Amino acid sequence: MTVFGFGRRKREAQQLADAREEALRWYERLGGQLMNLSGEEPAVKQALVDASERYNAAGGQLERATSLKQYDLARETSLEGLAYIRAARTAMGLDAGPDLPALAGARAGQITKEREIAVQGHTYRASPQAGDTTPYYYPGGAVAGRGVPAGWYSEPWWKTALVAGAWGIGSVLVFDALFNSSWGDHGYDAAYNAGFDQGLDQGYDQGFDQAVGDGDFDGGDGGDGGDWGDAGFGDFGDFGGDF
Repeated sequence: MTVFGFGRRKREAQQLADAREEALRWYERLGGQLMNLSGEEPAVKQALVDASERYNAAGGQLERATSLKQYDLARETSLEGLAYIRAARTAMGLDAGPDLPALAGARAGQITKEREIAVQGHTYRASPQAGDTTPYYYPGGAVAGRGVPAGWYSEPWWKTALVAGAWGIGSVLVFDALFNSSWGDHGYDAAYNAGFDQGLDQGYDQGFDQAVGDGDFDGGDGGDGGDWGDAGFGDFGDFGGDF
């Protein structure tokens, strides 16, 4: 082995070790927060359940990780869990704690006003604050090609698309009703959906038909989630501003 080859392998090994330590740091911080928090309010309990799911997923990712990308994914999953911890603390009336590094997919803006819509006879709500009618938090990010803003929701209607990788018709109707252009002049539809619509015919319909054929989703609210460890988001670009 040449001197240059040895030096490169040494640098790569150090980068891998650093990435592992960084992922472990956030994973252990998430575990410590989970041990020290509890609450009986529905929004608090649900946020802690979601944080616990991310903790379990990150642990599995760390056990399997052998590359920089895999350690980065474990780090991202732990940061998602800590975002739910911050939401739980806020719902409890506590200080949210130190700011976190930005999530890779969290560029979909924030919900800043109460919103209630009816789709197919069912009522959906979104709010910047936790409440009895909005107990489900989402930290914001891209879900199957569409940006879901951070905030509190009446139910996790985006989960099916997050797990299956494609939106059901019912969830698309909810998305369009909640985040249409009449909800303030924030440029969301113009900035993000215009680009999304360009690939709709060639990409979405094909993926949707395949998902329906495979039975990957049932058109409901997606259930309670499960192990989301392999649902990496990546960088989806800027989706717009606040809502």
